[in-house]
Amino acid sequence: MKLVFLFSFINIGAQDAIITGIVLDENQNPIPDVAISYRNTGTTTAEDGSYLFGVVADKAVTISFSHIGFEKIVLKDLILSTNETFEFNPVMSKETVQVAGVTITPNGTKKLKGVTTVSPEIIRNIPGANAGVENILKLLPGVSFNNELSTQYNVRGGNFDENLVYVNGIQVYKPFLIRSAQQEGFSFVNPDMVQSVEFSAGGFQAKYGDKLSSVLDIRYKQPTKFSLKTAASLIDASTTIETITKNRKWSSISGVRYRDNSLFINSQQTETNVKPVFFDAQSYLSFKPTTRLRFSLLGNFSVNDYQNEPLARQTNFGTIQEPRALAVYYQGQEQTKFQTEFLAFNSSILVSNNLKLDFSSSIYHTLEQEFSDVIAAYELGPVETNADSSNFGSIVNATNIGGQINRARNELDALIYSVAQKGKLKINEQQLDWGITYTVEDFRDQLNETEFLDSAGVIIRPPNSGFTNNEPFEPYDAPILPFERIAAYNQVKTERITSFTQWSTQTEWKEHTIYLNGGVRAHWWNVNPSNTTSKSQIIWSPRAQIAVKPNWNADMLFRLAVGSYQQPPFYRELRGFDGQVNPNVKAQMSTHFVVGNEYSFRFLDRPFFLTSEAYYKKMSDVNPYTLEDVRIRYLAENIAKAYAYGLDFRLSGTFVPGIESWVSLGYLKTEENWDDEGYIARPTDQRLKMAMLFQDYMPNLPQLRLYINLVYNTGVPGGSPNYENPYNFQNRLRDYKRADLGISYIFADVNTNWKKKNWQSAFKELAVGFEIFNLFNNQNSITNTWVRDATNQNQYAVPNYLTSRIFNIKLNARF
Repeated sequence: MKLVFLFSFINIGAQDAIITGIVLDENQNPIPDVAISYRNTGTTTAEDGSYLFGVVADKAVTISFSHIGFEKIVLKDLILSTNETFEFNPVMSKETVQVAGVTITPNGTKKLKGVTTVSPEIIRNIPGANAGVENILKLLPGVSFNNELSTQYNVRGGNFDENLVYVNGIQVYKPFLIRSAQQEGFSFVNPDMVQSVEFSAGGFQAKYGDKLSSVLDIRYKQPTKFSLKTAASLIDASTTIETITKNRKWSSISGVRYRDNSLFINSQQTETNVKPVFFDAQSYLSFKPTTRLRFSLLGNFSVNDYQNEPLARQTNFGTIQEPRALAVYYQGQEQTKFQTEFLAFNSSILVSNNLKLDFSSSIYHTLEQEFSDVIAAYELGPVETNADSSNFGSIVNATNIGGQINRARNELDALIYSVAQKGKLKINEQQLDWGITYTVEDFRDQLNETEFLDSAGVIIRPPNSGFTNNEPFEPYDAPILPFERIAAYNQVKTERITSFTQWSTQTEWKEHTIYLNGGVRAHWWNVNPSNTTSKSQIIWSPRAQIAVKPNWNADMLFRLAVGSYQQPPFYRELRGFDGQVNPNVKAQMSTHFVVGNEYSFRFLDRPFFLTSEAYYKKMSDVNPYTLEDVRIRYLAENIAKAYAYGLDFRLSGTFVPGIESWVSLGYLKTEENWDDEGYIARPTDQRLKMAMLFQDYMPNLPQLRLYINLVYNTGVPGGSPNYENPYNFQNRLRDYKRADLGISYIFADVNTNWKKKNWQSAFKELAVGFEIFNLFNNQNSITNTWVRDATNQNQYAVPNYLTSRIFNIKLNARF
């Protein structure tokens, strides 16, 4: 037996998509017992007018809705992608309605917004060291980050803090003090609870918030029936339950997750006793007393408890001709704990057929502790390369022996709460959206970090300490100072009022369809530190998009987006390298120019979708930062300007019948200029990005599925030592190459129909499989450790390598 790879076109039968919704009359009352016909099968709506059924994917289908006393509605030429869930809410009236030519591309109906949609089923199946929504985003063009343990991501030259994340329309946050990806644990988004995923890498509409780079818009499920799903592996375990009452007014979906990263951390070069435990519980409750009124509640509780006792490390680097190594021996331990709570309430009112109002409030609390006391003794030198030597692979003739003491006592307590009102008004082909939000951010932050460096018995003093060592002519009488000391206590309260208004319409011009969207955002904020005067600022951000769908035989769409995207400083952007808060930091500004083309076509009677985008971002009032692993430290001054430009391509479709795969390619260049010193590469200057997501099956055994994702990124700048000018350190890390493979055997799913006597009939879904992370065992690095050579005062960039090849087994079941 063999697997069929990229251009295998053997048909194994139809795959399913889902269509769901509510059928209403002209007064917005639900209509029960509506006959829904599809091919030779059909169903009827429930008492509340709702329905849900499966259709064949990747082919044009026709669906009709009929009821005595109402005119028939016919939905023609509907094409859904595999595992897609399409919502259609028809309104039945006395006049005949024909909905014709509705073509849903492999990326869904959202293409006119300039967003990418991703099937939740793909998110749940594709393997990854940190599987979930962010794992899939990193396979899209323009999105990258060279750390498989992190859920953070960079978009088109931006950093992690420049990405908006919404769940059910509510902005969510991540812990602030995390400095290492192995401390992160879970993303806020639980993939088993996801209904839809939309992502925009730039040029997004005014209704989205004030960030520079991207928007991730997540919608959680509205359950239609009872379901219980559980999953377990050597790394994590989870359970998700969906419920709905008989009258369909109450529904809930809840999930619990547990994860232990020991398997990955122990594959790295540092020997350690580690206990990384992560726990997360979420629940989304919904109450719909009438067809026009809905209340919902979203809650989350999570704990990241990371305890680490490093023991030893040896990292080999250098060249074949001059191999070198760093050996480190540790004493001490580090303990970090991040506990977060989140609660959001929303009420939605359908005032009329054309007017909808939403009211929401949310509160987010995080308590973060970062305690560490680690002593490290190190030696640096050449490596014995003689295989016959008893010291083969060890350091010989060490040129530098030194020590390092790191101590941290950092605590942060943050409370963020907000209230918002949003609305939507439709008049014919025009739509007006608006919203206003009031937010309060209250941060209490105690920062206390020290680092002592001892090289060959000499304590290395911090630069510019005002002391000159004239020994032996003058006695040494200066106090011993740490090489780096940060001590600060900040109590900062920020108030914000944000609002937006946007208008969109659809019109015809010479048989060509034109879509227009224009809007503006306003953002006022007041920063009030406890130890200095407050500072208020206000910004305006106009944005516009235009899309043209020519009346051609080819299904083409052209899109242009232009806008101002300004990012008012959040707490971390106000805190400088010395830990002090600067309330005068202004909003960073970026002007986006995005030109895109989307082409849907059929090849060998299967749908494919090609997206191409060119972009340019001009940035001013830039707040420079350094990046170490996932820790960002800002200069807290608007002293730079920057730019980013690039090209992104993505081809998706059913390379293998009934299963979606894609290939993406991106090129990026981003540089910044500090105080007119000249342009240098930004920390996220990724340059070339290639990725592939591929799904396959065995032709003679379709229950056996293969999932693989491949990523290749060119290296980013490796950073610079503390107190050094970044203009003097522009070396790059090695290229990032990674492949993750998953193979599953499907005992039961939506396409199986086992008899009741069969044990498999108890499961709606059942799959077992194994995963191989870092399939080719590539040695990737994320940052450098800078080590001083006492003999010549050189500083060596020693790479910090990421995880090696890991094997995992897993089980998924749904009842």
